[in-house]
Amino acid sequence: EVQLVESGGGAVQAGGSLTLSCVGSGLGLGLYAIGWFRQAPGKEREGVSCMTRNRDNTKYYGDSVKGRFTISSNNAKNTVYLQMDNLEPGDTAVYFCAANPNEKYCSLTAHWEYSFWGRGTQVTVSS
Repeated sequence: EVQLVESGGGAVQAGGSLTLSCVGSGLGLGLYAIGWFRQAPGKEREGVSCMTRNRDNTKYYGDSVKGRFTISSNNAKNTVYLQMDNLEPGDTAVYFCAANPNEKYCSLTAHWEYSFWGRGTQVTVSS
C-alpha cells in the first residue's frame, strides 16, 4: 500500500520556524516529483513548493513563501522536507505532500497531476 505521511506541524508564533517531513512507504520518493500544498479554512488549495527529480532537482516556490520556505529531500530516508522560516499568520493551514509519477515535471497549480497524497499536518501561526 502506498502511503505518504506528513509530520512536524504545530503551533508557533509569527517569525518562528517549523520543518515538515513527508515519509513515503510503498513507493520510492526519489522517483517522483514531490509537491507541498496547503489549504486554509474557506480557501482553495494552494501550491507551496515542488521539486522535480531531473538531473538538477529543480525546485519551485509559490510567491507567498519564496525566500522563507525551502524544499529538500533525503532519498536514503525516503523523506521530503519543507523548512519553513519566518512564519506568518497567513501561513496557517493544513499542509499536504503529494507525489507525481512524472518525476521530471512538477506544478504548483495542477494538483490533479499528483497521484498520491498524504493526510496533512496542521500548521498554526499566531501573531
